[in-house]
Amino acid sequence: MTENQVADFDAKVFLKTLTQRPGIYKMLDEKGDIIYIGKAKNLKNRVSSYFRSQNASPKQQAMVAKVAGIEVTVTHTEGEALLLESQLIKRHKPRYNISLRDDKSYPYVFISSFHDFPQLTFHRGAKKRRGKYFGPYPSASAVKETLKLLQKIFPVRQCEDSYYSARSRPCLQHQIERCTAPCVGLVSKEQYANDVENTILFLEGQGGLLIDRLVGKMEVAAAQLEFEQAAAYRDQIARLRAVLEKHCVEGEKGDVDIVACAAKSGAACVQVFFIRNGQHLGNRQFFPKVGDENQPEEILQAFIAQYYLDKTVPHELIVSHALPEVALVAEVLGEQAKHAVAIANNVRGERMKWLQMAATNAESALSARLADRQGLQGRFISLQQELGCNTTPSRLECFDISHTQGEQTVASCVVFDREGPVKSDYRRFNIEGITAGDDYAAIHQAVFRRFSRLKNGEHPAPDILLIDGGKGQVAEAEKALAELEINDVMIVGVAKGPDRKAGMEKIILVGNKQPLDVTPGASALLLIQQIRDEAHRFAITGHRQRRGKVNKQSVLEDIAGLGPKRRQVLLKQFGGLQGVSSAGVDALASIDGISRQLAQRIYDTFHHQDGH
Repeated sequence: MTENQVADFDAKVFLKTLTQRPGIYKMLDEKGDIIYIGKAKNLKNRVSSYFRSQNASPKQQAMVAKVAGIEVTVTHTEGEALLLESQLIKRHKPRYNISLRDDKSYPYVFISSFHDFPQLTFHRGAKKRRGKYFGPYPSASAVKETLKLLQKIFPVRQCEDSYYSARSRPCLQHQIERCTAPCVGLVSKEQYANDVENTILFLEGQGGLLIDRLVGKMEVAAAQLEFEQAAAYRDQIARLRAVLEKHCVEGEKGDVDIVACAAKSGAACVQVFFIRNGQHLGNRQFFPKVGDENQPEEILQAFIAQYYLDKTVPHELIVSHALPEVALVAEVLGEQAKHAVAIANNVRGERMKWLQMAATNAESALSARLADRQGLQGRFISLQQELGCNTTPSRLECFDISHTQGEQTVASCVVFDREGPVKSDYRRFNIEGITAGDDYAAIHQAVFRRFSRLKNGEHPAPDILLIDGGKGQVAEAEKALAELEINDVMIVGVAKGPDRKAGMEKIILVGNKQPLDVTPGASALLLIQQIRDEAHRFAITGHRQRRGKVNKQSVLEDIAGLGPKRRQVLLKQFGGLQGVSSAGVDALASIDGISRQLAQRIYDTFHHQDGH
């Protein structure tokens, strides 16, 4: 690939230098920011069309007016150009491109292959562990629902390895018949391997074969007069049939994604239904950033190119609109996936029903989002009126603090714009070096850290900074901004009202002695409550996660002279931490490798006999 960057941009001169080979082009504004990325089979013809077209759309005219430079990257093929274009759009999210916003990695069901008794569990992220991965599933809840169903049918362990290796007696899952307790040797490797094999057959969509096998085993057990075992097989078959009837897609045996797009009023929704091994795993909706003039077919093509860039690609995509460059997209996806990928939009029978369902869901979700957006616009206008702003705010940030008796303090920062929450800009701050429970110092530290990054150009400035708290917290936020010499951000405090009732909050402005007299029923208050509640939720979630990490660190780890191996021996011998905590010095000292002095330290740790 070669690159050609223009410093002093002259369109006529630049167009003369362009090659007719395939590649991508990046349009830059006067600040050097990328405002549009495109790909072309012939760079000269494609880029020239922007400056020679007499019938350019208003959007295209506005974009070209901002162009102060163009960077060109030449590729060997048009397919290479499409791949590079999708990568760059995902990375830079230019203003005038259709770009995918929410693109978290998808979860899988994972079965390990490096244990004598494999683990069945939830997995998200890089596939580094040895084993089988099934999915992707549309959400974490879909994976958890599948694991819950599997546990009722096939009692394969789902516990963490650390918990599994420390057991000395069966846990509750065994008592409720959700696990065969391999941790304490209550099941043979052969029997357990059979349960794992059945689980894999189910996840691979071989439900019919699995039922046939179980029916055969039931008949053998009945013939041998093992009626209790035969009844167990019968119940397992009944549960399996119920699950298969609910999740199997008629006529489908492979991997198919059904992708439908709805677009209107400058917004779009893409609905994806996931079918793996003939089973419907669920669906998910996306709201890519689009312009007023983008058509569903071009939105769909841009979405598919970006979405499947780094994900498992099914063998077939069924789409609601014919893609403008369907052959090219299919070729690039096939090269990425290492298998042929078919893209179809003209389908019949059951497939048409599924496609219509996806399209209906997309239209419904888009209508709901547009209604929310309209209501949100009104709330922003109301906020402008209530706070006396010269213009309607476009970006709000809200801070909240969460802790338990001053410990593991976490500050949250959530961001809203006129379309709602901007979750990619949310941040949490672990607060350190302050007096326990000092919310004022916590707010000061969080605001200072957040806006220090703003000064470094890491994120845009908000029009309004909301602080969940009263005058003290507002004063600390004001002080933090003053230290950073930031004086163009309005600070608003949201203090609890009488009896902490919603709708009775006191709105505090810097410089005002009395709380703001908000118009009763003003929708601005609903917006303030919404962002305050979101900041509160985000802070509590972060605090619980931080507290959970601390709690997971066993008190045994803090005892000098007690290494990992001895800790494991102790936990196994006494059946867990509770057993260790109730053991006496003599019992502890009877464990191989535990001296009486170390046993005393362990005992003192749990009974606080430290000389006070």
